[in-house]
Amino acid sequence: MFWRVRLPWLALLAVVIASGIASRAFPVGHPLFDKYLGDALYAAMVYILLHLTGRIRRVALWAAVVMTALECFQLTGIPAALVHSGHVPLRLIARLLGTHFHWLDLAAYAADILPLACFHRPGPPERTSRGRLT
Repeated sequence: MFWRVRLPWLALLAVVIASGIASRAFPVGHPLFDKYLGDALYAAMVYILLHLTGRIRRVALWAAVVMTALECFQLTGIPAALVHSGHVPLRLIARLLGTHFHWLDLAAYAADILPLACFHRPGPPERTSRGRLT
């Protein structure tokens, strides 16, 4: 049961991650595709990861909270400073977090979280053979 429900979400996660990497690795010269598509796919990845935990009821709300927190963290300047670190893992983390705050990034996140929330209607929790909720 677990894999039957989770496997499509895992496949979608793989597609989202691959598409996000491709959107940054192969720019086409238009900011809508080169920047904001990757931002929207980043939000989709967070939404899917939160959904896959199976423990969060309001996935869209928490995905929006996480993405807003990550974007606001960029205002501290810490990720921008980490980009200049001599340590490769810190530079990678800085790139994953993002280094500059942009209001349009928040719009890109919302543009992807809202459709996911509209199309993803979780059903009632299922019970295991021991009567526990899944």
